[in-house]
Amino acid sequence: MTDPIRLSKRVIELTGCSRREAELYIEGGWVTVDGEVVEQPQFKVEGQTVALLPGATPDQLEPMTLLLNQPAGLSFEAAQRVLTPESRWPDDRANVRLLHGHFSRLSTALPLQPGASGLLVLTQDWRALRKLNEDAGKLEQEYVVEVSGTMTENGLDKLKRGVRVKSGELPPVKASWQNETHLRFALKNPRAGLIASYCEAVGLKVVGMKRIRIGGVPMGKVPVGQWRYLGLVEKF
Repeated sequence: MTDPIRLSKRVIELTGCSRREAELYIEGGWVTVDGEVVEQPQFKVEGQTVALLPGATPDQLEPMTLLLNQPAGLSFEAAQRVLTPESRWPDDRANVRLLHGHFSRLSTALPLQPGASGLLVLTQDWRALRKLNEDAGKLEQEYVVEVSGTMTENGLDKLKRGVRVKSGELPPVKASWQNETHLRFALKNPRAGLIASYCEAVGLKVVGMKRIRIGGVPMGKVPVGQWRYLGLVEKF
């Protein structure tokens, strides 16, 4: 009987590579143990068969950006727990091999309106994070808002011109009816509660809201609680 050893050590014995290269092979999803991919360098092996998949390269993982259709009312920490291999949208067209490393060291920007569901960006890519933070005032966010009540006369025109309220004046906003109970709003870097304030100003009450787009990136048909990868050609 032999004592269990770390998978990374077995890969070193197998390939003659360095310790860091062994870790990169494993974290990159290139190493199998008895035919099953294992991504943890510290995984202990004994007599199992360890092998490298064809095309294996010891490259650093590319930083990923994930787009979650977040259920309403979740904190960022709770939203991260929704991200699992099983909750990836089955129809995701991004040509990306799913790896457990894609779920670590995630950051977010442009939080949802309070109580809203919809598009939440979680990224490992500092370039995407910088884009979202630095261009927050330029990136249009689109929300679909379910409302109740009766809109005041010429309510849409008032929203498009700007609305005076007790606390001051709300700036002009792009708004249109999607159907008889849902409004669409397109606005840039809205402060928390702004959409609800717009609705109240024209006699409506928010029942629910969902963010469906940030800049040039839509949520698409991803169901609530599922996620997809940001596509290679998609740009915020």
